[in-house]
Amino acid sequence: MALEHAILVSLSERAGSGYELTRRFEKSIGLFWSATHQQIYRVLKRMEEAGWVAVDVVAQAGRPDKKVYTVSDEGRTELVRWLAEPDPSAGPVELAVKIRGATFGDPGAVAEEIARHRAKHAERLDVYRQIEKRDFPSPAGLDGRHLHQYLVLRGGIRVEEGQVEWFDEVLSAMDAARHHEKDAR
Repeated sequence: MALEHAILVSLSERAGSGYELTRRFEKSIGLFWSATHQQIYRVLKRMEEAGWVAVDVVAQAGRPDKKVYTVSDEGRTELVRWLAEPDPSAGPVELAVKIRGATFGDPGAVAEEIARHRAKHAERLDVYRQIEKRDFPSPAGLDGRHLHQYLVLRGGIRVEEGQVEWFDEVLSAMDAARHHEKDAR
């Protein structure tokens, strides 16, 4: 994922200037992915050149004009494409941006992507648990190198458990929302 996609999601939620986007990143997306003011402005320029964003110049009294960015039709098309595109190497940050942007594309495609990643993490978790059972049947008596190996393995198990639990929560909530939408029709 490129910063462009995170910006497309943010601008789809609400138009804004480069400064406003920087502030939003600091308070939301930036909690798990940081982007500097300079990076955001560079990317906005590229996005404008690519036709993904439109710019409205707003005159301000006593200050330089403000550029307010909105997502163009081309930008919406790119966002929909990216949201639906499977990415086997996507990490938690990319997936979080896809989940946040699901409303602007096909939520079902995003849910399928989450389900694929859940399966991958559940498989890795099973492997780690098998290693734990095979190599560390009595962890209470471990010390030195064996203790340290065990602790690293436990860290991997905890990470994978957290990922699987989060994916389950996401899939459950998205499924409930889909059923709620159907019932509302």
